[in-house]
Amino acid sequence: MSDAAPADVPRPVPLAFAALLIGSSMLALGPWFVRLSGVGPVAAGFWRLALALPFLFVIALVARQPAHWPGRALGGLIALGGFFFAADLAAWHVGIHMTKLANATLFGNISSFAFAAWGLWLARRLPSRSQGAALSLAAIGAALLMGSSAELSARNLRGDALSLLAGLLYAGYLIAVQRARGALAPLPLLFLSSAFGAAMLLPLSLALGERIVPADWTFVIILALSSQVIGQGLLVYAIGGLSPLIVGLTLLTQPAISALVGWVAYGERLSALDWAGAVAIGVALVLVRLPDRGLRNAPSQPS
Repeated sequence: MSDAAPADVPRPVPLAFAALLIGSSMLALGPWFVRLSGVGPVAAGFWRLALALPFLFVIALVARQPAHWPGRALGGLIALGGFFFAADLAAWHVGIHMTKLANATLFGNISSFAFAAWGLWLARRLPSRSQGAALSLAAIGAALLMGSSAELSARNLRGDALSLLAGLLYAGYLIAVQRARGALAPLPLLFLSSAFGAAMLLPLSLALGERIVPADWTFVIILALSSQVIGQGLLVYAIGGLSPLIVGLTLLTQPAISALVGWVAYGERLSALDWAGAVAIGVALVLVRLPDRGLRNAPSQPS
């Protein structure tokens, strides 16, 4: 019998769920700061990663998790994760400017379900009743939150497609991070993936002829600190101690937080459907965190 822990039983990580909630909240502010950054969409992704590097380096030293090269195999996995993350940022940031923000948020969050589905496939098990109910409620909640403002039309098609692609790429990043997290501490992992991603985004931004240097550095610095240092930092920390199902559903809090940002910053009125969607996602998080009697094994297929 193997000594390896089952894929759906992560190692204990102190305060992992609280860290994930806070990290998801910080990540939800990202689109707002991208719009305020004053640079091109891909350039905003580059500065988000590049400006975070010195902060991550110092924090890693203080936390006694110094950034280092972990070897060719693990380094290759982290580089792959950096590629997925860079491609996600490029696709989503461009998509934000080509479709409605609600559409970009809705399609970008396909990553939550893709990552949860990957975890269930990896475990070769079906969700329990409470987990199935949580997934259903989360899907309904996300649809309600975005449904009142999302708009499917030919005009938005390219932006919608880019946002959907970004969501799938982000799921690839989450998978790579979770696999690397088992062998590497969170801070060197985040530092290396950010460095790889920044190195990929800068030449792309230059090739697209974007504005690279902002007139005001305030918002790109805030974007780097909130989304990358705090948001991704807490996500990478927490992902080592939570199942993909819990991580995926928790990331669905971002549409609710984005709606609240629109309410506070732009006076966008929240409808009854918006509130119902937020409540549905909250109930889904409660359900998925309840003590479970275990996942049901998937029915065996005849050979």
